[in-house]
Amino acid sequence: MSQRLVIAGVSSGVGKTTFTIGLMAALKKRGLNVQGFKCGPDYIDTSFHTAVTERPSRNVDSWMFSKDVLKEVFIQGSNGADISIIEGVMGFYDGKSADSNQGSTAEISMLLDCPTLLVVDCSKMARSAAAIVKGYQLFEPHVNIVGVIANKVGSIGHYKIIKEAVEQECGVPVCGYLLNDSSVKMPQRHLGLVPSVERGDLNELFLKLGELVEQTIDVNKLLQLSMRKPLESNVTDSIFKQRSSKGVKLAIAKDRAFSFYYQENLELLEAYGAECLYFSPLKGETIPEEADGLYIGGGFPEQFAKELSEQSAANQSIKKRIEQGLPTLAECGGFMYLAESIETIEDKQYPMVGVIPGKIKMGDKLAAIGYREITGLPGNFLLTQKHTARGHEYHYSSYYSSNARRNAYHTKGVFGEGEEGYLTKNLIAGYTHIHFASCPELVENFIEKCVEMKKHGSR
Repeated sequence: MSQRLVIAGVSSGVGKTTFTIGLMAALKKRGLNVQGFKCGPDYIDTSFHTAVTERPSRNVDSWMFSKDVLKEVFIQGSNGADISIIEGVMGFYDGKSADSNQGSTAEISMLLDCPTLLVVDCSKMARSAAAIVKGYQLFEPHVNIVGVIANKVGSIGHYKIIKEAVEQECGVPVCGYLLNDSSVKMPQRHLGLVPSVERGDLNELFLKLGELVEQTIDVNKLLQLSMRKPLESNVTDSIFKQRSSKGVKLAIAKDRAFSFYYQENLELLEAYGAECLYFSPLKGETIPEEADGLYIGGGFPEQFAKELSEQSAANQSIKKRIEQGLPTLAECGGFMYLAESIETIEDKQYPMVGVIPGKIKMGDKLAAIGYREITGLPGNFLLTQKHTARGHEYHYSSYYSSNARRNAYHTKGVFGEGEEGYLTKNLIAGYTHIHFASCPELVENFIEKCVEMKKHGSR
């Protein structure tokens, strides 16, 4: 048997993350090896999970990759863990569209055969909580809601009323509660919170949440409910299977300014024969001389714009190598960093690497958000026009340039399609965060380009 559990909510804001972090902390305190997952493309909650469990949290997404790949990602991530906890996204049935479960927590729970705990905000109701739970049970008969957590209750007496009503009408246990305690709250979720999490600033809060869960949640019951048969993959040739070495070394920019990487992206690069070399532009580290390619992921260059602008040696080393033809992929924050400058929300402008003509300007409203289906435009060695990958956009900045440019991608989203990014020589840059598991061919293409340039002596 294996142990896995989905933490779902009736809507956004009901306390999924608060409860999930508290449960992870409580399980970790018991000596269990806990693996965190997050439904959908989310870098903030995964940073919480990673900080608490001390294992890289992973994203599971039934829209971005196929059912078989979804299972592979889950099995790969759960390897060596005692229990896997999957935090849902939005409401249980909220996904890509209004007419199906695609991409929803509900669909992921079914595809991964996971028992589900439903978190209900009970702050302004009593018996009505049972009607909500019953509706979620009946809406999709194939989901496996095994228990309920009553969140934001006013008192123990309030909780007892809810527990009696739900258990009588819905036939599932209410496994505990969290009080509506204004003194213990998760901080406001925003992208800039991640560096704070990585510094350990929230560790005391995480420990406190773990203590609260132990006090009012039947953790032993949850462990019993989490037992399922081990999940088995249907594929005979795993995308994570180790291939022979290609003799290629990829430089990966990874620090507090550039931390948004899907863990599977890095693992797939290694599985397909590349060696990853990590360096920190923020600390002034120049690109490793032996690098045959470069990958700069997303993050917060705008929050560290002053520090990054002062790292002239690192910036010049990156610019020089890219101009020499080094195969490079830059996503969102990486794209911003390679521009001529970043203008912050305070209207301060800082010079960046400057390999991409034009500037980045931060705004106070989202400039783009949502899933993207991506194909490459002519000259894109990573994604040819016959390959399609999937990913997402989420950014507050905009790119401005008076120069004509070659876009890198054609993208399709819920509200339309268009072209985005920047393409020159062997540099592919854009706002879209691509999940490599949606199109492993792009990993092969990236590495093969590095092999080709290495043979031609691009170093």
